[in-house]
Amino acid sequence: QVQLVESGGGSVQPGDSLRLSCTASGPTFSSYSVGWFRQSPGKEREFLAAITWSGGTTFTSDSVKGRFTVSRDHAKNTVYMQMNTLKPEDTALYYCAAQRRYNPRGQYDYWGQGTQVTVSS
Repeated sequence: QVQLVESGGGSVQPGDSLRLSCTASGPTFSSYSVGWFRQSPGKEREFLAAITWSGGTTFTSDSVKGRFTVSRDHAKNTVYMQMNTLKPEDTALYYCAAQRRYNPRGQYDYWGQGTQVTVSS
């Protein structure tokens, strides 16, 4: 069983940066790949980025490529998503999720509760 907790969200201005964290509990988390998603009211959940269990491979959606970067720290059982040059359209609830087999746009086995990001001037 893996439990995920997101943090790092908040209210920022356009052009600002945020780093989201996804901290996991569970003895096998280090063997899971992790993905980041977001959802805003009235829209479908959107895949953003994923990283393998080793951290050696990442995949980023074209919609955020160049602005969002995913990384992980095994010692801290945490996966990060650095978000730069934030735009108002980035406003959403951001989720992380874990999967046993790396398949960025595939099925995920565990989900966090989300952290809100609001970008507004």
